[in-house]
Amino acid sequence: MFFKNKYKRLAVNEISKISVGISVGDPNGIGIEIILKVFQDKSLFSFFTPIVFGHSESLEKESKRMGFKTPIFSLKHLKSPMHDQLNVFNSWSTPFKFKHGKEEIAAGAAALSSLYSATEALKKDQIAALVTAPIHKKNIQTKYFNFPGHTDFLNNQLEGKSLMLMISEGLRIALATDHIPIKEITKQLTKESINHKIMILFNSLKQDFGIQNPKIAVLGINPHTGDKGVIGDEDDSLLRPLIKQLFDKGQQVYGPFAADSFFGSKSYSKYDAILAMYHDQGLIPFKALSFGKGVNFTAGLNRVRTSPDHGTAFDIAGQGKANESSFREALFAARSIYFQRKESETIS
Repeated sequence: MFFKNKYKRLAVNEISKISVGISVGDPNGIGIEIILKVFQDKSLFSFFTPIVFGHSESLEKESKRMGFKTPIFSLKHLKSPMHDQLNVFNSWSTPFKFKHGKEEIAAGAAALSSLYSATEALKKDQIAALVTAPIHKKNIQTKYFNFPGHTDFLNNQLEGKSLMLMISEGLRIALATDHIPIKEITKQLTKESINHKIMILFNSLKQDFGIQNPKIAVLGINPHTGDKGVIGDEDDSLLRPLIKQLFDKGQQVYGPFAADSFFGSKSYSKYDAILAMYHDQGLIPFKALSFGKGVNFTAGLNRVRTSPDHGTAFDIAGQGKANESSFREALFAARSIYFQRKESETIS
């Protein structure tokens, strides 16, 4: 809850709420449930003017079915949202017929329509930030969406170069590679690509989190960072020269560190952010330490996007069991980053 608490303290200094667009994700998953749950708390309307891209009738029926008391407004024009209700803009032509927990093409099409409408609104500054509920990566695939996830889609739609950055209180883990098969990892890890990711991370820590002299830890590629070539030479030939080069230029970049002992010894607490070389190297410790409180932030782009740290959870979809905590954190993270960027722009 640290994002919420932080902005309760700062709210008196702000003259307006943030308009946040929300894509519903796969409607057969838990996305709509966690959105409705979060906005039962009317205090959130002091911080957000939420606009959900889906269908008002669908959300009203789900809210009633699960016994929620979320105030819902059917929004006809994006320019005139209600500021004390959950605005729902109809990006679907008809209400969705839910089949909770089922993977189906219709759900993928609905998820894509919601995401595309929300992204267009973000590009046109009709919303200040975007929070995305989880999609199913298989059923959303079409000729219009040929990406492994939100990060790559938004990288294609917005300006800049994206970096997947997982954030929670006291822990930030970025990924040098994200949603790719493990056999492709070493092919994509080059001096240029790693340096590029470090620079995006460095700039994001300054611009989005207000850390003026960031301290970054880089995890190794091989177990035990190669043990001096016994278990691979990539750490010696690739990472160590690059880290030294950056450090000699005055940037606080350290490593490479063996990932197992790095987290086991809580060394992560000494750094502002960590760059992991591949998905599971970063996400396993992150979720072990922060699950339910973590946020996925797409750094490096010209707009702010966050999401909760979990997937569609088909196994509990439609049952009222979903935990909305991470989605709430994603909302406040988007708000925090949005205002920090505004402050950084003013300073620069």
